[in-house]
Amino acid sequence: MAGSLIKIQEVVASNSANVTLTGMSSTYNVYKFVMTNVIPINDNVHTFARFTESGTPNTTSNYDAAYKNLNTSSFSNSSYTNRDNFYLINNYIGTPTGETGQAVCYIFNSQESGEYTFITQEITSAGHTYSLWGNQGGGVMTVSSVVDGIQIYMESGNIASGIFSLYGLRK
Repeated sequence: MAGSLIKIQEVVASNSANVTLTGMSSTYNVYKFVMTNVIPINDNVHTFARFTESGTPNTTSNYDAAYKNLNTSSFSNSSYTNRDNFYLINNYIGTPTGETGQAVCYIFNSQESGEYTFITQEITSAGHTYSLWGNQGGGVMTVSSVVDGIQIYMESGNIASGIFSLYGLRK
């Protein structure tokens, strides 16, 4: 597997309204998206994502997802249909020291114009009330189109800091 993960783009956010990673093409069948140490400008906000088509976020209400929530005191299931985005971090994170979010996601079928684009998600965060939170699950954009990237943004306000990376997995 050495050399099978090829970095396509990396963005270091600094007071950014959003981060858009593009570069998905037919070169790879599967893409890996990683975000590290994401901190918002505003307190108590969620982190969202949308797929991009020709560099423009798809804002239609065609995002469905389901995942398992694991936190320091319990676990639960969550799901939704027909949203205009995906939850990336479903825990509120914010400005106090130590509140941060991480994610590792895989994206499938991005280049198949006759198929839906899928994402798997593994998320961890330390959020408001200093709770540890994890999510594992996946989602789908229920539109048959070619996807070339992913846009990440906060529920409100900018992204204070974070590292966002997009990789292709060698065929």
